[in-house]
Amino acid sequence: MAKIAFILLCHKDPEAIIGQAEMLTAAGDYMAIHFDGRANAEDFRRIKEALGDNPNVTFARKRLKCGWGEWSLVQATLLAVEAAVQAFPRATHFYMLSGDCAAIKSSRYAHEFLDAEDVDYIESFDYFDSDWIKTGMKEERLIYRHFFNERKNKWLFYASAKAQEKLRLQREIPPDIQIQIGSQWWCLRRRTIEWILDFVQTRGDVMRFFRTTWIPDETFFQTLVRHIVPDSEIRTRTLTFLMFTEYGMPQTFYNDHYELLLGQDALFARKISSEAKELKARLGALYSDDRAEFKISNEGRSLFKFLTDRGRIGRRFGSRFWETESSLGRQRELMIVVCKKWHVAKRLLERVRQVTNVPTIDYLFNEEDADLPDLGGIQSSLEKRTRHRRALMRMLFDYYETDQMIVCMDPGNLDLLQDFCNDRSTTRLLEIQCVFTDNYLIGHATRVGLAGEQTSSETLERLLPTIRGDMTFESDKIRDAEFEHHHIIREQFGPAENTGPIAKFLDISHDKAREIAETDHLFAD
Repeated sequence: MAKIAFILLCHKDPEAIIGQAEMLTAAGDYMAIHFDGRANAEDFRRIKEALGDNPNVTFARKRLKCGWGEWSLVQATLLAVEAAVQAFPRATHFYMLSGDCAAIKSSRYAHEFLDAEDVDYIESFDYFDSDWIKTGMKEERLIYRHFFNERKNKWLFYASAKAQEKLRLQREIPPDIQIQIGSQWWCLRRRTIEWILDFVQTRGDVMRFFRTTWIPDETFFQTLVRHIVPDSEIRTRTLTFLMFTEYGMPQTFYNDHYELLLGQDALFARKISSEAKELKARLGALYSDDRAEFKISNEGRSLFKFLTDRGRIGRRFGSRFWETESSLGRQRELMIVVCKKWHVAKRLLERVRQVTNVPTIDYLFNEEDADLPDLGGIQSSLEKRTRHRRALMRMLFDYYETDQMIVCMDPGNLDLLQDFCNDRSTTRLLEIQCVFTDNYLIGHATRVGLAGEQTSSETLERLLPTIRGDMTFESDKIRDAEFEHHHIIREQFGPAENTGPIAKFLDISHDKAREIAETDHLFAD
């Protein structure tokens, strides 16, 4: 009978990891864990303390600092695989999981499924002929060497690629390798895993090539398996059910998706919301139920596409089944800097980023050219960003792999502020109240089209009180909304008075807040 060694890459939520490991190993299977080197050391200590005596759990010999799109994810996987191969000689299959995955079948069903065919399950489509990549780079992922992370050093990432293009530094793909692409969520037989580990030791040229490709976790194992395993022994599919939105981001499942998930032709599903406690509990009980029967309808993806298409063209009459719990996430913190003088807020955010290292984004709902990553098109216009505001924000949290984010908004965006402040996530506001000189108001009137170069001084004199009144009105409306976590700093105050509100807004020490409050020329026009 199949014995599964689960390869778990994770970086947060130690209690969920412990529960997942205990559930899967209780059925007689195994688990090898790689916990991200960037993650909380105390969380890792808790995991090792809870699972250290479990003979069916082992840990990668080294914790790497992993980054999305980097070779480090493949290297971390190989470390966990090596640990599993050494610790669990009886393991017959190796199954990739993340902390967001959950079993959607019973243990008995999973083992019988794997026993039915002596094959590997891995998506592996021809890199150049398939349409697996929907947006962004394609050939450039391979022919250029990528030394920077697109999410952490966006400018350097693209500048490096452009420089290589200009200098014609394109490299050749190893000639005997046909690059494949597919989901990183695979299930491979022990023999295949051992072949891969041997390949890693003997083909230094291929390893050097993949180390500087972009997003190699979608190509490395997919390519090697197709290279070393006969086609007849490969099923080009993943056993993990996952769906992607029209913007290329993974769909999250919630409590009310239980029946939907059970009907899919898969053994696991991702991503399961960290807040879906009821769903996780029901799926956990199901995994140990040897009498459970499953009727496979497999309609999830087609239903998703059907409802998405009708929503896009205005023919959706009911709510989308995947949007019933569209919170940003109870564990997440969205911090919003509200300021009419955009340059002041941007100056403050730049200093905050230096002091706290929290991801920050300028006026994403006000400036068409706000510096946003490619999220599959949802970020392409102000209209789309505003219409899909929560989806956009969830995608940004996922993109930066963070539970904290700071953004700027104009005081005129009261509807957006109310929407985010009503979310189950923790939302805090820092309003920057500025002094508006006549010169600033004239400049503002010109920027928004209320005045031009030929506007007479008499017209401006009549216009300025109205503009000033509008700005006061916007601030009053924010105050009247009585937002729960609303903090205010003022241009008229010095660093001593502004330090307290900044510390509460960012939940940081007084000393760090003082560094931010003392930003040079913070309020200068």
